[in-house]
Amino acid sequence: MTDKVRYRAALRGWRIVDALARPVYKIYERKLEDEVKSGPIPKHVGVIPDGNRRWARMRGLQEWLGHKEGYKKMREVLLWLLDVGVEIVTVFAMSTENCSRRKKEEREKLYELIAGGLRELAKEEIVHKNRIRVKVIGRDNMWPDFLKEAAKYVEEVTKDYGDRHINIAVCYGGRQEIVDAVKKIAEKVKRGELEPEEIDEETISKHLYTAHLPDPDLIIRTSGEERISNFLLWQSAYSELYFADMYWPEIRKIDILRAIRDYQRRQRRFGR
Repeated sequence: MTDKVRYRAALRGWRIVDALARPVYKIYERKLEDEVKSGPIPKHVGVIPDGNRRWARMRGLQEWLGHKEGYKKMREVLLWLLDVGVEIVTVFAMSTENCSRRKKEEREKLYELIAGGLRELAKEEIVHKNRIRVKVIGRDNMWPDFLKEAAKYVEEVTKDYGDRHINIAVCYGGRQEIVDAVKKIAEKVKRGELEPEEIDEETISKHLYTAHLPDPDLIIRTSGEERISNFLLWQSAYSELYFADMYWPEIRKIDILRAIRDYQRRQRRFGR
């Protein structure tokens, strides 16, 4: 059986199960959505979409097919988050480790998926209707040229928007982001534009990739792993963390709503 046939068979079986359960889920989903929309909605949600490769391996598929299914799921999740009222979404698409350590073939397929997704975002009606500014963050010196072009294109098309924001983190690492911020600050000190004693938390925040945005209120990670894996290290100091016990391609709107409901039930103290 070829990978293509296996892939179609896996999706067919998955969709049959989903179709049988859908009527019950829909009733619960509407009830849950009404409940969530009546409470405080997190302004900024970070997403770590983990488990694409394991999802594929469990179905006997090539790993890149898991990324392909994960990409389709990401579009759905973005729509769910925007629909419920979230204003800012930051997606951890690829880490610096992914960009340097994974096999070249897998990296290239991921770059192609991301570049294609960025070009689609630039034409997406919901982006323009909701005036969503799209920004691609990370170490762009690690990106292939076609990905740089796609990032530049979507950022240019949406640069005048700002009602909502979508950040796509590619070849991104929280430690590396802090290092880059420190280098920018050091250059300002070297040029005499900033005194060392003037450096504080706000100074560092202003030199991060996400300087134009508030810190995330909620970070959602799939696959059952309970860590943030070098994602928004500085910004997540007071973020609420939610770990969902399923692989990314399996996540449903119900799971996203549950994450937000869980966030609403927590008491945020910010160190007080």
